[in-house]
Amino acid sequence: MVDLSTVTPAIALGPLDGRYRSVTAPLVNDLSEAALNRARLKVEVEWLIHLTDQGVLPGAPTFSDAERSYLRGVVESFGAEEIAELAEIEAVTKHDVKAVEYLLKRRLDAAADADVTGADGGATVLPTVHEIVHIFCTSEDVNNLSYALTVRDAVQAVWLPAARGLVEDLSAIAKENADAAMLSRTHGQAATPTTLGKEIAVLAWRLGRQVKRVEGAEYLGKINGATGTYGAHVVSVPGADWQEVSRGFVEDVLGLTWNPLTTQIESHDWQAELYSDVARFNRIAHNLATDVWTYISLGYFHQRLSAQGSTGSSTMPHKVNPIRFENGEANLEISCSLLDTLAATLVTSRMQRDLTDSTTQRNIGVAFGHSLLAIDNIRRGLAGLDVDRARLAEDLDATWEVLGEPVQQAMRAASVAGATGMADPYERLKELTRGKKVTPEAMRDFIKGLGMPAEVEERLLALTPGTYTGIAEQLVAHLED
Repeated sequence: MVDLSTVTPAIALGPLDGRYRSVTAPLVNDLSEAALNRARLKVEVEWLIHLTDQGVLPGAPTFSDAERSYLRGVVESFGAEEIAELAEIEAVTKHDVKAVEYLLKRRLDAAADADVTGADGGATVLPTVHEIVHIFCTSEDVNNLSYALTVRDAVQAVWLPAARGLVEDLSAIAKENADAAMLSRTHGQAATPTTLGKEIAVLAWRLGRQVKRVEGAEYLGKINGATGTYGAHVVSVPGADWQEVSRGFVEDVLGLTWNPLTTQIESHDWQAELYSDVARFNRIAHNLATDVWTYISLGYFHQRLSAQGSTGSSTMPHKVNPIRFENGEANLEISCSLLDTLAATLVTSRMQRDLTDSTTQRNIGVAFGHSLLAIDNIRRGLAGLDVDRARLAEDLDATWEVLGEPVQQAMRAASVAGATGMADPYERLKELTRGKKVTPEAMRDFIKGLGMPAEVEERLLALTPGTYTGIAEQLVAHLED
């Protein structure tokens, strides 16, 4: 039997890099191991440039524009060759951040042969600045900033556009069906009618709130040494304002939010906050998937065969299964499990540092990948649905007992206004409707026998389950807010 672990190209262990690669591939640019290493290289390069630009280190050279461009080009050109080279270095160092440091030093040496000119127009000084690379940094200084950059970019460039797209899709369905009267089901039982558009609008509104929370997320970072005290900094260069150097680098250079108080690690609280918000979005999307699945089973939605583009059942040819929503459910559950674990574990680190966060954070991409895959499936599923208004009307026409509520409440209001004969409205409607199928004639006969004020009786007699939707249609307009 062939050992599949030896087959080339390598076979993916997980579905995100295998079966579903086409959907989740955009996350690779930010949340893969290679992307993390590229971000580490960026942090090392920008720290080197920042220290020399600020004149913090006595005796350090000033870089020319050409030298800065060369250094940033090392990050911009980071690709397959650099990934392979980095792996070779790490096989020796057994340390990922140290491997990045050594790769950068190799590139500093290579600048001598790259026709890079120094600030005085002569030879480049880059090969002489090895000892400034990674100076005053613990690995976590580089790691926390790299994770903040990669998570921020993945959320803003990939996840948020997909999440916004889902909200926009739902909003369009809600607006189109704002007037589509539909029987509600509270506790699974026939209840006060609503409109399909209003119910979809509720989900769009909820998801939209979570999108706004994610849009407002803070991405914190620190660069303050082995235990967050700037100890080596002030001993080595006591004249510098190290807090300002650190703040300027984190905020002005990297565009993150500076965390002034940390241990060896940045505390990851911002990550926990972000992952909790994304998980909440997921759970609302899960609610959407299960509700739409149920509406499909009731016949309120029809699935277009052309949109499904798949075999419904291997043995029952009549079936068109709601697979997009079932796939969405499952992947949202996996994503939430990972996000919950990340949020719960990352906020705790034993005293000044333990390493549990290192392996935990390597699963950030997986958590977002399952969420992205779910969003994609749900959006595809929604795009293949048609509303069956005739089926909605059929259910309403068969459920006149739901008018027991407005008749009862009208009796109460009439009683308050001074009408007589309105006693025990709940009990009287319960006798008429509970456990019974009520015909239009029976409901109207009951109304006529109440002795209601004429205008109230006229209003109730005109009511049908299909028109008893309150202001549901108008409520959809809140999606514009």
